[in-house]
Amino acid sequence: MYRDLNRRRNASAKKVILITWYKMQRKYLLLILLAAVAALPGIFVRWAGLQLSPPLAALVAGGAILGASFLLLWACDAAQTDISQALALAVVALIAVLPEYAVDMYFAWQAGQFPDSDYGSYAAANMTGANRLIIGVAWSVVVLICWLRSRRAVRLEENQRTEVIFLGLATAYAFLVVAKRSLAWYDAVVFIGLYVWYLALSAGRPRSEHHAEGPAELLTNLAKAPRRWATAIMFLFAAVAILVNARPFCEGLLGTGRLFKISEFLLVQWIAPLASEAPEFTVAIMFAWRGRDSAALGSLLSAKLNQWTLLVGMIPVVFAISARSLAYPIPMVDFQMQEIFLTAAQSLLAVVILARLSLSMPQAALLFFLFAGQLVLPGIVAQLPGGHLLGLYPAEVHPAFSIAYLVIAAFIMVRWPASVLRLREGLVGRGA
Repeated sequence: MYRDLNRRRNASAKKVILITWYKMQRKYLLLILLAAVAALPGIFVRWAGLQLSPPLAALVAGGAILGASFLLLWACDAAQTDISQALALAVVALIAVLPEYAVDMYFAWQAGQFPDSDYGSYAAANMTGANRLIIGVAWSVVVLICWLRSRRAVRLEENQRTEVIFLGLATAYAFLVVAKRSLAWYDAVVFIGLYVWYLALSAGRPRSEHHAEGPAELLTNLAKAPRRWATAIMFLFAAVAILVNARPFCEGLLGTGRLFKISEFLLVQWIAPLASEAPEFTVAIMFAWRGRDSAALGSLLSAKLNQWTLLVGMIPVVFAISARSLAYPIPMVDFQMQEIFLTAAQSLLAVVILARLSLSMPQAALLFFLFAGQLVLPGIVAQLPGGHLLGLYPAEVHPAFSIAYLVIAAFIMVRWPASVLRLREGLVGRGA
């Protein structure tokens, strides 16, 4: 009797689990379909040759890039089931930056076609905005969620010291770019070379079992052949959606700025990255919510490294190809160099904080409030009587914040020199 009762209980429990699993799979399928539907209007408008107003064009194309970005992310996650770790590192990293890459490369290409235009500054705007958003907002949000769940700092794995040291090396070279006041093709050799070096070291790490999350789990549950076909179709569809919508999205943003008399540079710097970065932010938040602290912060650390090496390196390459010349760098004025300097200073502070392989709530709050300050203070200062705050004018706010980042970073290096010096272990694999 008791055996029969236990058998019924087990059958009932299995039935509940099975029903729950099917509901989750249907939800994941719905998310994939919604992302695809979001991308379709942008593709249709471009291929039909329809002319939309700048705000509507930016909205439709931005929605397409956003939907395609989610599809890319899920396909990348599922693809790691079928390819080697070394190939996964290279392919997934390249594909993951495609949305941001498409926008920045459009501006870089146009800068080569129209040397006297502002397109070069827009390339710098999009790149610096995306990089600063990751550290100033995404990292802070992840730490906040983890702190609310566990009341402790987020810790990285020992092998993630490699990402931190390579972020530090790219940051050090970014300061050299600012010092020589140019971003040329030979800088791309360094930035891309650092990324290739990082991939080579990372490929030697012990392979751990990969667990797909979210809609990617639906793909990995398919049989081998259907899974590969579905992943390939998602890759192709998302890539087409991103590439055909890059131009209308960029030009729509610029047209919106001109229409409403809003700074085009600021629109490109802060609105454009939102569409391309949203999927990475969402995945990191999902990891944090599920208690996977190191995976949440680690995914954003990898995103920052990808953009600060591969993305930055490709800007002068595309410009040189478009201009059909290696004789001169992509045109940037002092303002753009100040933006790169500020981004490098923020990255340096992030590196020295992560030297201890942890990010606490006070440290995350520091990164957020410094980011928020440099974002809103120039506009506030411009509205004050006399147009200055204690002798500080709007154009001087960002250089002041750059100095603040550097001073705080220097203080931390003096306080924890051993942790900073230990980062070199990430170059030889001892942290792997």
